Amino acid sequence: MDQLYGAVVTIEGSDDLASIQQRVRAAARPFGYDRFVLFSASPVRDDLVEKIYWAEGDWFGDGTLVDAKTYVRRCPVTRHILSTDEAFFWTKTVSRHGENYRVVRAPRGAGVHGLQVPVFGPAGLEGALTYGGERIDSSARARLVLTIIGVAAFRSARRLIEGGDDDIAANLTPREREVLRWTAAGRRQADIAAMLGLSERTVENHLRRARLRLGAATTAQAIRTAIRQGDIKD
Repeated sequence: MDQLYGAVVTIEGSDDLASIQQRVRAAARPFGYDRFVLFSASPVRDDLVEKIYWAEGDWFGDGTLVDAKTYVRRCPVTRHILSTDEAFFWTKTVSRHGENYRVVRAPRGAGVHGLQVPVFGPAGLEGALTYGGERIDSSARARLVLTIIGVAAFRSARRLIEGGDDDIAANLTPREREVLRWTAAGRRQADIAAMLGLSERTVENHLRRARLRLGAATTAQAIRTAIRQGDIKD
């Protein structure tokens, strides 16, 4: 437990992504994991994955580089994080019919197996760290250790890549306030995007950031909080 504590403290104090990666590798490899994907996610996106912070290892056995589109298309089990709030094991087998991914209690046999650790915050699902390997430890201890490491790694990586916890805790930006105000008025995201000259994805990201800043689980809750605080008018 002292080693786990030390790893988490180091991850949380990291000032670059490389040191986070180093600690995750060190914690995961004794359990047989040598492939990693760390990403932010939004349950309202069709493709789920917003941004991949880190991808490492030959996930598909053919040297394919992992990006958001490839990852979701070729690893459909990722969408299981929409229906669970706990880390879960998965397995991939390959037959003449193609690749088959399944969520399992304990991976067994040949193939690539893994552990997916979803991370939740005030706005709900925020991202995940997926570990993979061919001969993995799927014990309760491995699951617990890698879950703790995964949550710490995601939060620290997001702090470094997307502006940090201080930024999240700050007041709404003018653009976030504007998007939230139009949403409160009943406008659809597509309409707001057209009015403001933004993409729908950008509008969606502004709403997500607004929820995080306001500590709201839903956009409706964020609107109520913003009205109560005087950020937008009723």
